Order: sequence, then C-alpha cells, then structure tokens
Amino acid sequence: MNDSGDRTDSDLLILRNRTFDELAVGDCASIERTLTQQDIQLFALMSGDVNPFHVDPEFAASARFHGVIAHGMWGAALISAVLGTHLPGPGTIYLDQSLRFLAPVHVGDRLVVSVTVETLEPEHKRVDLACRCVNQDGKTVIDGRALVVAPSERIERRRTTLPEIRLDVAGADGLQRLLQHTASLPAIRVAVIHPCDALSLSAALEARDAGLIVPVLIAPRARLEAVAAETGLDLDGLEIEDVPHSHAAAARAAELAAGGQVEALMKGSLHTDEVMAAVVAAGAGLRTKRRISHCFLLQTPAYPRPFIVTDAAINIAPDLQQKADIIRNAIELAHVIGVQTPRVAILAAVETVNPEMPATLDAAALCKMADRGQISGALLDGPLAFDNAVSAAAARTKGIVSEVAGQADVLVVPDLESGNMLAKQLMFLGDAASAGIVLGAKVPIILTSRADSRESRIASCAIALMLAHHYRDHPP
Repeated sequence: MNDSGDRTDSDLLILRNRTFDELAVGDCASIERTLTQQDIQLFALMSGDVNPFHVDPEFAASARFHGVIAHGMWGAALISAVLGTHLPGPGTIYLDQSLRFLAPVHVGDRLVVSVTVETLEPEHKRVDLACRCVNQDGKTVIDGRALVVAPSERIERRRTTLPEIRLDVAGADGLQRLLQHTASLPAIRVAVIHPCDALSLSAALEARDAGLIVPVLIAPRARLEAVAAETGLDLDGLEIEDVPHSHAAAARAAELAAGGQVEALMKGSLHTDEVMAAVVAAGAGLRTKRRISHCFLLQTPAYPRPFIVTDAAINIAPDLQQKADIIRNAIELAHVIGVQTPRVAILAAVETVNPEMPATLDAAALCKMADRGQISGALLDGPLAFDNAVSAAAARTKGIVSEVAGQADVLVVPDLESGNMLAKQLMFLGDAASAGIVLGAKVPIILTSRADSRESRIASCAIALMLAHHYRDHPP
C-alpha cells in the first residue's frame, strides 16, 4: 500500500501519528491497493467467510457479478489501515464505523482508500472522518464515516516487518483430487517403453499401484531384471515384451498401440526423439489429421486454477497451421479435465500486433481463425504478454479489455524454447505441480523427465487415463 502525497524514504520505514492538537478539519490521507486473488483467499481464511461469490470462480462467473469479488469488509479493513497508520495514525482508537457498499470490487481493481477529517470534539479528543474507497474508473465503491479517539501523545516507530505469506491457492492436495476424479475409471493398458532405470521402472509400478495403468514393459528382459534386483522392485505378474534395445522397444510399443492392444504409451529411460520417431513413422498407423503436440498441465500457488502451457516439448518453431493444431489439442485436453470453455491466451512479448514480431501476427491470425470457426470450443485472445494473460491487474493497467486476459486456462507459447523455459521456471521457481502429456496421436503419450517428481509422473498417468477413456467414444 502506498501513502499519497510527497513522502521520503524514511517515511516509508517510519510510522508517525498526528495528535489531536495537530489535526484540522479537511485533513486527508489515503492509500492505494490493487485487489489480488490471494487477498480474497487470505481474507476468507482469516474470517471464515467462504461465500462462493468470493472463493468459487466457477459459481461466481455465472452469478450476478460475473466473477469473484472482494468481501465487503476487505475494503473496510483498508479504511482501518489508513486510520491506524496514517491519519490520525498509531495510537488511534476506533469507536464507531458506518459504511455503505455501493459497487463490487473485482480482482485487478485498484482502490484509492481515503479518510478526511470532518469534525473535531476537543473534550474527548474525538474525530469524525468521512471514508471513501474509489476504484480506477473513479467510481465510489464504499463510503461512510468513522468515529475515533485521536492520540494525545506523539508516536514515532519503525514499521514492523511482517513475515511473508505464500498461500497455496490451488491446495496442496492437487494430486489426491486428481486421483479421486479418476477413481471410477478402470485402469488402461499402457506400453512402458524401455524402463531400464530405477526412476522409470518405479514410476510404472507406482502408477499401477495407484490403479491407473496396467503396464506392459517393453525392454531387454535381462536389463529389466537387473534394475529390479538392484532396486528391490518386484516384476512378478508383469507382462514383459523382450526386445533387444530401445529403438526396438519404441517400434514395438507403436505397433501395440496401432493394434489396439494398449491405450497409451509411456516413455522410459530413452530419449524423447526415439519415442516420437516411432510414433510419427509413416507405417506406424498412429498419426491423425492433427499435428502432434505436448501440453504441460500446471498448478501453482500464485494462480487460482490449473492451466496448460503448450507446446514446450515437441514443436521447435511451429508455423501458423501448426499453432492452430497445438491450440486444438490443448482445448481438447481442457475439455477432458472439465474446463467447458477454456480461455486461451496466445503469448508474445507484447500485447500489440507488430509486423516486426511474427509471434504477434500469428496470434492475431489465430484469433481471427477462431472468429471464423476454424478453431472452436474456446475463447481465444492474443497477442498477450505473459503478465497480461495471468494478471487481471496487469491487463487493467494496460487498458486491455478481454474475456481471456488475467484468467487464462491455456498459455500458447511462440516456440519450444520459450515454452520450455516458462514451464521449467514455473516448476522450479514457482513451486508448480506438473503433469505432461502428448496429444495429436491416436493414443496419449506420457513423456516423463528424469527431473520429474513421483507426483508429476503419477499425475501424467492420470491425465493419460482420462484421455484414453475419452478417445474410446471420441477417437482422435
């Protein structure tokens, strides 16, 4: 929060009050604050007010305010902050507060919160103040009056440093909720390609134990048995296809998928290029009319919903038509995980069309394709810079009016390099939970990395399970 007026660096570090004798009618102080999703969540946790207008985006989107709104008393708390830290400041005692709530406050709204001295009562050092909260459009959302006892002694203290709070908006139990969602779906047969290290073999067995897959291990049997012996993993009862090497494993897995003997493929301890070469081979029978692409499904504490980043693993520098397929694949995944009308943000470095920046031209063309029905099932907007795609406050500051900006479900990156860096930054610096899946082939393909956590690998298998069951009724 920023105090209005000219303030020095020391003013930002020191709290100073104004005693009753220093006050005059007309004195005013204000702060500014932009409402974030985290503000709403923290206030709900503190107060216990979990009214769905405030904490349930799906409910709120269809309700009268068309999105989540702040608790009314959040604005009232900001008024208290002005009284307690600025005017009169430290030592102020609240006696009475009356407020009128005139308009909702949405995520991204910027409020100027002000108090103005109206009357002074010397005998009891009481101060009556007018209170107002005005949004960025100049509309008063809250007004009222406060009655306080002003301090009689001068107080000057260094501001207290509060601990940083990181709120897991999405919840730490994302994997559990995903597994609960798939609990009613029977496990699918999955060809696990060359799981010849401890990580990939244990991932297949853990996904089996979670009830997600029936693994068919395709690898040199001797290597599999050696890994199992070294790590204490039990291969009893598992179906094993004995092949001489990783290339043969990938080819055999593609053959099983094309023949309908497995409903998904899972990468083991071989390079992604080997897996994809077998899938896209002319004779493999796994290609569809769409371009094959990869989706990261991510969930981070800093964002209120899971979202998709695509493509960060398959297509290096996709052209316009390839980007259209990448978007279609992401829309299909969003539908399968329960997002009926996903909001798709097509990312670039800027939010304006610039002939010198091809990514912005592609974004504009893709949006026009959606307008013409060539891409359906979602709302598209672009070009959007990353901040405008995920932050309503940033979008509002830039004057962007959009159904997608600030609430994207899908982030479409310009190329593989930018997508891979974005996804990895979110995972390793943003504490994002992740799952990865390849779409566009006749079966889903689970691409795992050596750096993936156990939870990420199991979540990827859960997504593959959902897609495989979807493909039974809607073949790609």
